[in-house]
Amino acid sequence: MTRVLVVLNSPTSLMGRLEQWLPEAGLEPVLTPGAELPESLDGFAGVVLLGGGFMPDDDVRHPFLARERRLTTEALVGGVPLLGLCLGGQLLAHVTGGRVTARSGETERGMCPLTVLPSAADDPVFGDLPGVPDEPLWMIENHEDSVTTLPPSATLLVSSGDCPIQAFRVGDRAWGLQFHPETRPERVATWDEAALSEQGVDRAALAAAAMVHAAENEAQSRALVRAWADVVHETAK
Repeated sequence: MTRVLVVLNSPTSLMGRLEQWLPEAGLEPVLTPGAELPESLDGFAGVVLLGGGFMPDDDVRHPFLARERRLTTEALVGGVPLLGLCLGGQLLAHVTGGRVTARSGETERGMCPLTVLPSAADDPVFGDLPGVPDEPLWMIENHEDSVTTLPPSATLLVSSGDCPIQAFRVGDRAWGLQFHPETRPERVATWDEAALSEQGVDRAALAAAAMVHAAENEAQSRALVRAWADVVHETAK
């Protein structure tokens, strides 16, 4: 199968459903901790940047981020399809001239309704998702840092009232997402209850709300991942 590099930024931000969905789409995910990243993307037809609870330029605590940013630039220059999730999307924005703000005030937890914009109508990843645009895009969110200024060359694809920059594309083959298509809604029930309580969030209520739109979330997330995989295969021809 076609190999894709999957960057593990944090031991708690795992592949989730990608572990099943990428192979189903004919891709071989090579899960690689940040500290073990390769020097180049040779041998990889795509890149997935997973999440993590820190900023994309926090090099002091996470020195591997410098190499991750270099690999992201390599992907952009070489036209290697890239999918950045949460921190991964923020890193893509950072590399391409956008602004990422810590504790931006756009904090989101749990299942959130998002709006796919008209600009996504012909997008290879967001242009044909189930229920869209008549219904919301239902995605799991868990962040307090956000992309607050879009990169100059980016196209905004998905937005919401709480966090305007939810998904964007840079060039033809790089996507940054604030949300987590890889995360199962059931996982919300395992999130740190004490930390959520400190923020005034009831974990039980959050977990129950996440399950209301679980079916839509799975269908839309699976279609999104499959569409990105199709871009990888088309590029690798």
